[in-house]
Amino acid sequence: MSTIHNKDIGTKQKALAINLDPQIYGSFAEIGAGQDVAANFFKAGASSGTIAKTMSAYDMIFSDAIYGAQQVKRYVTEQRLIAMLEREYGLMIERLDEQRGKTSTFFAFSGTFSALNYHKTNDGHGWMGVRFQLEPEGYYHDVVIHVKLLDNDNNLQQQAVGILGVNLIYACFYYNEVPSIFLQSLMDNLSKDSIQIDMIRFEGPRFTKVDNRLMSLHLVKYGFSDAALFGPDGKNLQPSEVLYKKHIVVIRGRFRPIINVHLDMLNNGVKQFLQEPDVDETKVMVVTELTLQSLKERDADESAEIDEKDFLDRVDILCSLGQTVMISNFHEYYKLVAYLSKITKLKIGMILGYPNLEYIFSEEHYKSLQGGILESFATLFSRSVKLFIYPTLRDGMIWNCLKFSLPPHLIDLYRYLIANNKIEDIRHYKESNLQLETDTVLQMIKQGADGWEEFVPAEVATMIKDRCLFGYPCDTPLMDTPNQLTNITATGNV
Repeated sequence: MSTIHNKDIGTKQKALAINLDPQIYGSFAEIGAGQDVAANFFKAGASSGTIAKTMSAYDMIFSDAIYGAQQVKRYVTEQRLIAMLEREYGLMIERLDEQRGKTSTFFAFSGTFSALNYHKTNDGHGWMGVRFQLEPEGYYHDVVIHVKLLDNDNNLQQQAVGILGVNLIYACFYYNEVPSIFLQSLMDNLSKDSIQIDMIRFEGPRFTKVDNRLMSLHLVKYGFSDAALFGPDGKNLQPSEVLYKKHIVVIRGRFRPIINVHLDMLNNGVKQFLQEPDVDETKVMVVTELTLQSLKERDADESAEIDEKDFLDRVDILCSLGQTVMISNFHEYYKLVAYLSKITKLKIGMILGYPNLEYIFSEEHYKSLQGGILESFATLFSRSVKLFIYPTLRDGMIWNCLKFSLPPHLIDLYRYLIANNKIEDIRHYKESNLQLETDTVLQMIKQGADGWEEFVPAEVATMIKDRCLFGYPCDTPLMDTPNQLTNITATGNV
């Protein structure tokens, strides 16, 4: 039977459907934002058929006594959530397995939230998850999410948490076979102005074929979050936990594939960033960023679909090089800086090719802003941000910040940014890299042209050949074509 997303079913109907299912039985443990998830099941009726226990350990001493003390005294964390799930699910099995284990699919729902305080000085957010069986006496599965609460009212945030919790539990039992429907159903009866989901992780036997990196992509693609993050091991990360109080260095690109010029940009840009007097090198986090637009073919329109295999190929390569990868919907740089500046107050470095500097100073990109380019620059440069510019080669001449040409009315603005250490050239670069262009290397790979391997890192060349990535013709002999980089003018735009 195919799974269909019923968008018309309300929160109360979902809770009642679960309450009336004779197999589903579990417990609720909620910290922060009230007990709004369990409340929906009580209000729906027939809750005794589902609820074994509800509890809330608000006090930190009680919470530590029940779930264990943490070295870092932060209670709205994934670590705390996992401790809650393990404790509550373990108690379900320990106390009820003998009596009803053969007829019940047990679950434990847990949530830990920091809702808007009385003075409205904090950002509401939290973790929730479900550990659940899909058949009696079966293995357990986990689904964990992180949520940002956007409403400017504590009661509205609590209501949103309650609805989301019901959606999550319902999806675990009724939409678990189709991850895309599972994800989309989480926003049933909710507004994107109320919550953002910026991390989700599926684990367990039913989800062995679910790639959590694709789930990160879908969060951004569906508009549930502006950005998602995962580490070199491919595991999904929650951005504000990983990047909190860190210096962040970002390089943006298509990385199709990553070539030597990318690594030269990254390595030299990071070296210069570390030399900044206000940078603590023990707190630096380097991120390679892919935007949704960069995952599409060049010049593709907004409606074009993203090739998910191609996305995973690029991510596999970046992760193999030890990179932390971000997917974002920030086409403009100032939006990315605004996002990162909410997570950290420490200095941020942006590594760009020279053409991207030209893009940033092109006023046509800011027509939708009432304040135009000045409004965007107020966001981009008012924070502790510095741009590191990698030069480009045009018509036999190397172009860098010193040769940057601008309309007369922008010259003084540019000089101000240079004088105030907001923009700087990357100095120690390999001039031979200026001959490289990503699209040319990609074309050589697709044609099986001789010599393309020298333009990419050795481990990247091996992966491309072994897995036939980016159209590499594994079953055909290499072509004896001349070096296609002869007389090519590099763009430096990655």
